[in-house]
Amino acid sequence: MPLPLVRLRLAPRGATPRRFDGAWWPHSLDLLTQLPKMLAALPSAWGDIAGVTVDAAAWSAAPGRMFVANQVVRLHKTPASSHAQDRVVLLSGGLGRWDLLVVPPDATEEAAALLMATTLDAPQAPPCTCPVPAPVSH
Repeated sequence: MPLPLVRLRLAPRGATPRRFDGAWWPHSLDLLTQLPKMLAALPSAWGDIAGVTVDAAAWSAAPGRMFVANQVVRLHKTPASSHAQDRVVLLSGGLGRWDLLVVPPDATEEAAALLMATTLDAPQAPPCTCPVPAPVSH
C-alpha cells in the first residue's frame, strides 16, 4: 500500500515577502490526522513548529495541544473569520512565522493546482507530494 502524500507547495527560500509562504492541500479537515503529516514534510530550516493557528470553524474539533514528532505543538483556534479560514499559521520559536494557504480538501485537482500555483506566483514548479510514514500505533 503506498504511503499517503502530503500535498504541499512552499515559496522558494529567500523569495520576496508575500501574503503566503506556501500552500497546503489536506486530504480532509481532520486536523489531528492531517497536521502531523504536513509538519513532518516541512523543511528542517523551518525548525520545530511549536504553535499552529487555525480557524476554529474550518477544522474538526482538536485539543489545545498535540504531540507531533516528539514535541508538543500548541493549537490556537481563532474565531471564524472570512480572512483566516483559508490560512494556517505556523510558529517556530526564534525562527519565524509561516502562513500557508489551505486549499479545500474537496477541491478538484485542476482547481487545487491552479490555486497553489497562483498563490506562490510560480506556475512552473509542481506541488510537492512528499511521502510520509504512517503513524505508529501503540
